[in-house]
Formats: sequence, C-alpha cells, structure tokens
Amino acid sequence: MEKKYLSFEKPIEDLDRQIEAIESRKKKRVGDQDATKLVQVRQQLGDTIKEIFSNLTDWQIVQLARHPNRPHTLDYIENIFENFVELHGDRCSSDDPSIVAGFARFRGIPLAVVGHQKGRDTAENIFRKFGMSHPEGYKKALRIMKLAEKMKCPVISFIDTPGANPDIAAEERGQARTIANNLYEMSMLRIPVICIVIGEGGSGGALGIGVGDRLLMQEHTIYSVISPEGCASILWKTQNAVEEAARALKLTSKALFGMGIVDEIVPEAAGGAHRNWKTTFEILTESLDKNLRELKTINREELVELRYQKYRKTGVFSEGEVSNEET
Repeated sequence: MEKKYLSFEKPIEDLDRQIEAIESRKKKRVGDQDATKLVQVRQQLGDTIKEIFSNLTDWQIVQLARHPNRPHTLDYIENIFENFVELHGDRCSSDDPSIVAGFARFRGIPLAVVGHQKGRDTAENIFRKFGMSHPEGYKKALRIMKLAEKMKCPVISFIDTPGANPDIAAEERGQARTIANNLYEMSMLRIPVICIVIGEGGSGGALGIGVGDRLLMQEHTIYSVISPEGCASILWKTQNAVEEAARALKLTSKALFGMGIVDEIVPEAAGGAHRNWKTTFEILTESLDKNLRELKTINREELVELRYQKYRKTGVFSEGEVSNEET
C-alpha cells in the first residue's frame, strides 16, 4: 500500500524519505557513514513523531480517524481473529457490502464479528458505499447478533462510518426505523457485546451497531452526532469553521472518556494506527482479551441490567428557572 501523509505529517514524510534514500544507496551493505546517519535520522523521526502527536488538535485527530492508510474492519478480522466465515444478506431484500458480518474465533473463543467496511480506492469505496450503510446492512448485522445470542457467543462490533446512508433508497426502505430497531434489540442481547470505534463514529450510522456493554475507542478516532463539516455548515454557515466545530463537538476519545461516554481508550502505535498496523493489532488484541474475560464472568440477566444502567447514566441535564438574562 502506498504511504500517504496528512499536511501536518510533512516533517515525518521528509524524514521517511531520508531513511528510504539512505537504505536504497546500499541495499546489501551500508557503509559506516550511512549506518551512523541512519541511526541519527531514525532517532530524529521518533522524536518528531512524539512531538507532533503529543500536540494534536481536534481537527487533526479527525483527519487521522479518516487517514487513507488506516486499517479497516476486514484488516482487523484478518489479523486478530481466526477462521472467519462471512455471512451475507438480511434475509429480506439484499446484501449490503458496507457492513461485514460473520463468525470467527478469538484465542479459541467462538464469537460474532460485525463492522463497517470502507474501501481503499474509488472503485472499492463505491462498492462499499464509503462505509455508509443502507437498512439491509443494519438488518444483516442484527441477524448475525441474534444468531450469536442463540449460540451464546459474544459480539465484537467495529465502528467506522461517516454516518448511515442518507440517499432516497435508504429512506424509502426505512433507514431510521431500522437503526432504531437495532438500538432496541442490541440493548436486550443476553450476550457480551463489545463495540470499538476504529475510525469515524458518525451519528446514527455508528449507533446502529454501537450499543454494547463496553464502548472502546482507539486513541486517534472520533465519535460524534455530526461531522465537523456538517456542524460548521449549520452553525457557522461556512466550511472555514471546521476546526472550531471539531473543538466544540468534543468528539475525541480523550474528551468522550472524560465525560464517561467511552469505557476505554485503546492506544495506537506511535504515529497512529496507519503507521504501524502490527503494533496496533497487538494492542487491540490485548484490550479485547481483557474485556471479554471480564464480561464472561457476568451472568446473562445481570449483563442486560448493567447495560441498561450504563446507558441511563450517559449524559446529564439540570432543570431550573430561566433567568431574564437568559431569555
């Protein structure tokens, strides 16, 4: 896969190019001078990555969540699970390739896996609908989850979507009602459900497979009721306000963890998940293992009650008289 860089990653790109140039000069044998230079540039690269990623803005995190080199659901399935068998169709109308669903094993544990799937190029993105699902995608996901419940298997859900598909066909087939039904049904599943935001968690499209016992977010991902672009268009009437909108939305893993909406922040490899897939997979594997083991100790009836209480505690509000100044 071709390496791609965001604008604020330019210093990292420059150092990557230097390393590539040094390594290509003598592929088989590096001279002492080149070897010394290689060590120096690699050290500089590590320091640069640390400096940039310790001072990220909310808008830069939005860009990282959408990074074209970020691993998608199928990448996680291939590298974290064993014996994955994909199932297709909603048993009603058709199959939606923007959602992948099936059964696999995780360290010997049988479980169900569902997740949004984006593409790597234009053709694949069109086929995958840019990860924006139609009702049949959410119905397929729920069908697999209900089957998992019958088999007493946990469910792992990977969230990565800008939002549910808003086209006329989706609305005609009951997009809002389908997502609402998923929310209800997932809240009542008598099996462990772990939801992980691996990229974008956009509005109802994310919630459609996002109700569970644990909500995890990878470090450089976002979860929000609306995109910064959509928010800027509505509130500021201009796309020039996307950075301000990103700050106002509190959509980062750190902000959401602080508000108690997210249960755990899963660290990524240095420089982001897109830079080192292997390390990112290893970190997420350990997080999944820990959460699965904890949830498996809870009986099925208590699991549903705890899930209910979890969402009852999400968000707060206060009531009081409105002052003259506020009116």
